[in-house]
Amino acid sequence: MEFVKRQATSKAPADWFTGDVWWDVIHAGQEPSRVRANLVRFAPGARTHWHSHVLGQTLHVVSGVALIGTRDGTVFEAHPGQTVTCPPGEEHWHGAAPDRFMEHIALWEGAGDDTPETEWNEAVTEEQYGAPRTTGG
Repeated sequence: MEFVKRQATSKAPADWFTGDVWWDVIHAGQEPSRVRANLVRFAPGARTHWHSHVLGQTLHVVSGVALIGTRDGTVFEAHPGQTVTCPPGEEHWHGAAPDRFMEHIALWEGAGDDTPETEWNEAVTEEQYGAPRTTGG
């Protein structure tokens, strides 16, 4: 058993996010593990760009109001304690509501064999971000 050395908080790259976003790596699995876990903090209105994960992604909301959008135009609203899964290959985005900070734990797996674990696409438009919300679960 060992304690994992903590990494410094990192600012998320503008190539993948709109607005101010920071993350702390909780776990970056070493072979044979491929599990990844980050605590991600979004400023009000901040969000990811459209993206998908080869093996899917799970988001557990810790604080604030999370918005999760899908390509069909649905925007889900999730609250602390709720967990949302995005299946492998599904393009989606996630971020904070416009009026409050949001934190979630993002869990996903690396694909191995030099396959990119995440495919990043274009930024989410204001119209996509501001679409009517539906509550899940």
